Amino acid sequence: SASIADVVVAGGAETMSMINMGGWRLVPNPDVAKTNPNWYLSMGLTSEMVAREYNLKREDLDEFSANSYAKAYNAIDKGYFKDQIVPYTVKENYVADGKIKTREKIFDVDECPRRGTTKAALARLRPAFAADGISTAGNSSQMSDGAAFVLVVSEKILKRHNLKPIARLVDYQVAGVDPYKMGVGPIKAIPKVLKHAGMKLDDMDLIELNEAFATQSMVVVKETGINPDILNVNGGAIALGHPLGCTGAKLTVQILNELKRRNKKYGMVTMCIGTGQGAAGIYEML
Repeated sequence: SASIADVVVAGGAETMSMINMGGWRLVPNPDVAKTNPNWYLSMGLTSEMVAREYNLKREDLDEFSANSYAKAYNAIDKGYFKDQIVPYTVKENYVADGKIKTREKIFDVDECPRRGTTKAALARLRPAFAADGISTAGNSSQMSDGAAFVLVVSEKILKRHNLKPIARLVDYQVAGVDPYKMGVGPIKAIPKVLKHAGMKLDDMDLIELNEAFATQSMVVVKETGINPDILNVNGGAIALGHPLGCTGAKLTVQILNELKRRNKKYGMVTMCIGTGQGAAGIYEML
């Protein structure tokens, strides 16, 4: 509708397993570092800043995360992701008779979820980012590799090639927040996209939130009034993994498939973005 392009392939690929420990070393701008040191906080520390500002409790984060794991394995066991994941063959090493051998394996199930993860098990984990923090490896999103793509076309292209659309992108908006609490970006983006689309939060049948950390997820739910029953119904990034470079496309694929399975109409995808952004998009099934 913006008349910018007729055919867009949108998505990305992520290889977090190949990133150096600690991430890529960026040299801070000395002037900015003096005036705005919070701009250079790691994502984990921004999670801790959110936890402090909103007075979050560790036990609540662990409960939220255990629920994400439970929903993820329920979806895996019932085959809800089968139509979303493209199977491919990989080679893996294993040890047999004291020797390292190689075999082929069909990769078609997310490997991040840990079956049987409970609130009690999560409570035993140490803080990951600050000695006195409450964000851990268990209530934060996992490092993972992945890729996802979607095809967006104009109505003209639909008619020319006789394509059957899955859904319509109703609206999309972005917003900004202070970088030190980048995780709460959706709090600004969600009302913005709803207002621009002339809709209400109650119009949404399902919502996918990137779930970077349990901290930011819980704050977004509380501050926006999202119904937890329609949020990340098949688990979120805490359980499934968070391949950053394909977040938007991955969540779009997930919500469109689940809307179809449930025969529902409207869904929202929303996410926080490092350095202080929030994004939200609304889809209508056709």
